[in-house]
Amino acid sequence: MTNVVELKVGLHCEECIKMILKAIKKIQDIETYDVDTRLNKVTVTGNVTKEQVVKALQKIGKQATNWEQDSTTSY
Repeated sequence: MTNVVELKVGLHCEECIKMILKAIKKIQDIETYDVDTRLNKVTVTGNVTKEQVVKALQKIGKQATNWEQDSTTSY
């Protein structure tokens, strides 16, 4: 089952981006991923859940929120 997970994540510097990419690549069953530095948006596609992606980002100290424009939910 393919899911698309879109999250807002603080992408402050090149090191942050490298850490995020490394963490995402470790998630099993991902098909594609994209980090948009202009929008501070991380998109992961594959047999993954939002919780899996959020957990991977939290392990490296990054906070993620729902990408929905009006969302105030923080993980």
